[in-house]
Amino acid sequence: MSLGIIGQAVGLFAVTNIDDIVILALFFAQGAGVKGATRNIAAGQYLGFTAIVAVAVAAAFGATLLPESSVPYLGLLPLALGVKAAVQAWRHRGDDDDDGPAAGSGGPGILEVAAVTFANGGDNIGVYVPVFATAGVGGMAVYVAVFLVLVAVWVAAGRYFATRPVIARALSRWGHVLLPLVLIGIGLLILVEGGAFGL
Repeated sequence: MSLGIIGQAVGLFAVTNIDDIVILALFFAQGAGVKGATRNIAAGQYLGFTAIVAVAVAAAFGATLLPESSVPYLGLLPLALGVKAAVQAWRHRGDDDDDGPAAGSGGPGILEVAAVTFANGGDNIGVYVPVFATAGVGGMAVYVAVFLVLVAVWVAAGRYFATRPVIARALSRWGHVLLPLVLIGIGLLILVEGGAFGL
């Protein structure tokens, strides 16, 4: 196992997934005080990222599980989840602050986190495919293994940021507003950058 490939895998993962830390922190803020929220967020992140890697590996071997023209429409997933979160925040706007942001939602679900992870990482597939295709089977296995280890690091980083007192207070106060805005923004960005619906 080459240290060079490991270093490249770490760099590639960090560059293509840096925005996930913010999203994870928002999910952790949403799930603050909810039993099983950390497990759901970690499982959802792994599920979504494993799907990204599976599509990239298949495409590197020549299979087209996800036609390139459909990638921009993945933006509909975070857009819909953002609208849903905005509606929930609006419905619970008069609730006591003591209940916390997760009172109305019960915290993020596994499939919700997985959908956002997959949609947000849809553009990563286009980056991973040529790298995997040129790395060969052994190199690809190293990339995948490093990526899966780093998903745990990203989850831990998201949880860390969400539990820092200053950040936790800000997320507790504004997380119910920020999460829908971030999800809607990600969805619109994916749709517009990909040219979905002729945008």
